[in-house]
Amino acid sequence: MDLTQHTKENVIYMIEQIKEKLRMVNVDAMKSENFSEEQYEDLHYLYKMVMKRESFSPSEMEAIVAELGSLRK
Repeated sequence: MDLTQHTKENVIYMIEQIKEKLRMVNVDAMKSENFSEEQYEDLHYLYKMVMKRESFSPSEMEAIVAELGSLRK
């Protein structure tokens, strides 16, 4: 998958991968259709940061979820 392309499909892919990596319980709160390509750069940065980590502290999880919340349309 070429994540350099700012497409809706890439947005959906990144959100789904982040949800899977974080093992989010309330996945309905982070529906991929709630994100637009306008925040693509911020979402891609967050995606790369989440994917390179093995685990997260509770406070890191809260910060990531808060950032995802701020990126929703």
